[in-house]
Order: sequence, then structure tokens, then C-alpha cells
Amino acid sequence: MKTLDAVDKKMLALLQQDAEIPIAELAAKVNLSSTPCWRRVQQLKESGLIRKQVALLDAKKLNVGVTVFVAVRTNQHSQKWFDKFHAAVKDVPEVVEFYRMSGDVDYLLRVVVPDIAAYDAVYKKLIRGSDLFDVSSSFAMEEIKFTTALPLDYV
Repeated sequence: MKTLDAVDKKMLALLQQDAEIPIAELAAKVNLSSTPCWRRVQQLKESGLIRKQVALLDAKKLNVGVTVFVAVRTNQHSQKWFDKFHAAVKDVPEVVEFYRMSGDVDYLLRVVVPDIAAYDAVYKKLIRGSDLFDVSSSFAMEEIKFTTALPLDYV
């Protein structure tokens, strides 16, 4: 992977704000002409720095405005157990993030649902067939910061 210069970083910052920005507008904002700008974007995609371009949807308007963080602890750490749990989690569309953690919690899930009753149904899907030691759910009371933009100062 090539080293990113100031133009690449500025392009990435702008694309993180609006992935649909027209190439001509992007080029103007980074002081390039359209063709070299387009080539740089293609290189960023080919290198894997830009993994994909997506639409960010409004959770509240889609009636999934309740965010639940689910901390899962297990007393089984075999690959067989993980494969079974992973299969169960990946089939639940309300689970939008899934992490293996260090520390007291083994796995952390971010779940989006319309209400507590809907979360209860998700909870039942998660525990069905999974041998879990402890499940702790925390409901987000207020979203204070949410972004998909990554910091670019470390490259």
C-alpha cells in the first residue's frame, strides 16, 4: 500500500462525509482535475482503504431507534461453540455489530430494535441453542455521538 499524502487524506475525509460527491466537485476541493482525482479514488478502492460505499439510513424513521448493547459471557471457549454462536448471531438482522472482547466480557453486540418487546424476541433468538454463561443488556438512553468517519491522522 502506498503512503497517503495530504490530498489522499483530504479526499478520504470528504468521501467519508459524502460518498456521492461528484468527482468534479471532489477534484475541485482537493485542487486536482477530474481524471487524476478519479484515478486516486480508484487506487484507494483497489488498495482496500475504501472498502465499500453505502447509504446510512435513519434508524428512527425505520422504527429501530432503540439501541441495546449486549454483553455476553461464556464459559466455553471452543471453536465449535464459537461457530455455533456466530451462526446464530449472523442470522439476526437486528444485531448490527458483533465483537470479540478482552476483559470480563467475551462478546459485545450492538442491537437495534423498535422497543423492549422486540429486544426480548432478539434475546430469545440469541439464547436459543447457545450455551451462554451470562447475558447483560444495556439500553442506550441518548445517542451523543455517532459517526462512521474514521480518524485519518494515524496513517
